[in-house]
Amino acid sequence: MDIKKIIEKLDLTEEQIFYQEPMKKHTTFKIGGAAECLIKVKTSQELKEILKVVEDNNIPVTVIGNGSNLLVLDGGIQGITLMIKIEKIEIQEKEKSIQITVGAGEKLGKLAQIAYQRELTGFEELSGIPGTLGGAIRMNAGAHGKEIKDIVKTVKCMDYQGNEKIFTKEELEFDYRTSLFKKEKYIITEAILELQKGKKEEIKAKMEEYATYRKEKQPIEYPSAGSTFKRGADFITAKLIDEAGLKGYAIGDAEVSEKHSGFVINKGKATAEEVLELIKYIQNIVYQKFQKKIELEIEIIGESQNKDKRKEIEK
Repeated sequence: MDIKKIIEKLDLTEEQIFYQEPMKKHTTFKIGGAAECLIKVKTSQELKEILKVVEDNNIPVTVIGNGSNLLVLDGGIQGITLMIKIEKIEIQEKEKSIQITVGAGEKLGKLAQIAYQRELTGFEELSGIPGTLGGAIRMNAGAHGKEIKDIVKTVKCMDYQGNEKIFTKEELEFDYRTSLFKKEKYIITEAILELQKGKKEEIKAKMEEYATYRKEKQPIEYPSAGSTFKRGADFITAKLIDEAGLKGYAIGDAEVSEKHSGFVINKGKATAEEVLELIKYIQNIVYQKFQKKIELEIEIIGESQNKDKRKEIEK
C-alpha cells in the first residue's frame, strides 16, 4: 500500500502533510519515533474526506491533538496520524451565560487569553494546561479543583465513517481523567462551552496565581507529558513516589522530577524505552512499599520495541 499515492488524491496542501515525521517534534515530551504519515487537519470537511480514504484503503489511523499528554514509542506510528488543528472561536451572549463555540484544535492557553480579554470567568484554573480543547475534553483535563466537564455544554464529533454527532454534557460519561471518547471511537471537532461574565482584574489575578503555582511547583523547564500518574482513590501518587525515595531517580535521560515527583521528565535525549522502564520501576517500588497500584495519566501510542513491557504498564 502506497500511502503517498493515496494521500495525493486528497485536496490538502503540502504544508499539511508530513512523511516519516519524527513525533518528538510534535509532543511536549520531545520523544517518539517517526509517524509514517502525519496530516494536520484544519476543517471537519477535510477530516471527513480523509476518513473515507482511510476506510476505503484499510489504513490504520491515530488521532492526536497538541501532543501534550502523550508518550510516542520509539518504533513510531504506522499508517496515518491525524493532528486535529480545527480552529474556531465564536462567542454568543445568552440570558444566563456566555456560550463559546470552540474548535477542537484550539489551545487552552489561547482560549484563556480570549476569555480574559472578553471578561469571561470560569476558565482561569484551566489556563495553564498545555493542550488543545479536543484533548482536554477526551481526558476531562483539570487543574486547581476545576475540570473541563464543568464548563462543557455540548460536543460535536465524527465517527470513523465520517458521520457527525452531537453529545450533550450528560451523555459524555465524564469522570476523573476520562470520558466517553476514551471508550468509543469518535473524533472531537468542536464544543460549546459555558462561561460567565466576570471582572477583568479578578480574572487576571487568578490566572497569574495559577501560572506562578505552576512555575514554582511543576518542572515546566523540562520536556514532559504533564502529570505522569493519576491520583489514587485514597492516596496522592506523587507523595508515595516521594516517600519511596524515588525523587531524582533516573534511567538514562528519563528522570523523576526533583521538583514534583508526579512528573517523569526528559533531561535531554530520553527514549520512550527509558521512560517505560522508569514508569515500571516506579510502579513496582510503590507497590512493594505501600501495596498501592498507580495508574498512568499519560497515554502511550505507537509501535513498541518491547510490547510485553507496555502491556504490563498499561494493565
